[in-house]
Amino acid sequence: MKQTNPKIAVVTGANKGLGLETVGQLVQKGYKVFLSSRDARRGEEAARAFSAEGFEVIPLVLDVSNDASVEKAAAEVEKVTGKVHALVNCAGVFLDTDTASFLNADLETIRATLETNTYGPMRTMRAFLPLLLKSGEGRIVNVSSGMGQLSDMNGGSVGYRLSKTSLNALTRIVSDEFRSKGLLVNSVCPGWVRTDMGGTNAERDVKEGASGIVWAATLPHGGPSGGFFRDGKPIVW
Repeated sequence: MKQTNPKIAVVTGANKGLGLETVGQLVQKGYKVFLSSRDARRGEEAARAFSAEGFEVIPLVLDVSNDASVEKAAAEVEKVTGKVHALVNCAGVFLDTDTASFLNADLETIRATLETNTYGPMRTMRAFLPLLLKSGEGRIVNVSSGMGQLSDMNGGSVGYRLSKTSLNALTRIVSDEFRSKGLLVNSVCPGWVRTDMGGTNAERDVKEGASGIVWAATLPHGGPSGGFFRDGKPIVW
């Protein structure tokens, strides 16, 4: 429901799955949320459902793999709110398979995966950083995966594993560079979630998976930064 001077959040890949559930949990906490998606129609439909219930959700066209799209989206948000309190990088792809080993992994598939899962968050963090710093309490959540943990790295799915390990490294880099500015940057593994990507056999529902994301997006002043978490608890890199 509408609140006076609500905090502002931007969620990428938010027209379905974990992103959509993250939007839902954030508005319940009183946030005004920009629901971003590559497809304008799908984003508008998803946002309309929230608006019908009285929540402040604004559709935003944003393709994380496209520089111009990301920059345009950041400019649109700046015009409306002038600042952002939380950026959730939820957009992601899983293009290779469990059987794609090091020897037969397709390089084009790996490049396409990195473009969305690693370079995409890098683009959004750069574009929205000025707005996050304006809020004085910016939070960035990079939705990662246990498949990116070096401590438990297995074979297969080379592109996806590389993309999430690299995303974790970006989390540490950005956290270190901007910690003194009050910006908290963390990676979150939502677990194996029943989404289009996770499949119907996954162990967790989207509500469980999104709860840890929202926890990191709403951390209080002095909260952790540069960490890797699942369900609000640290996990090893």
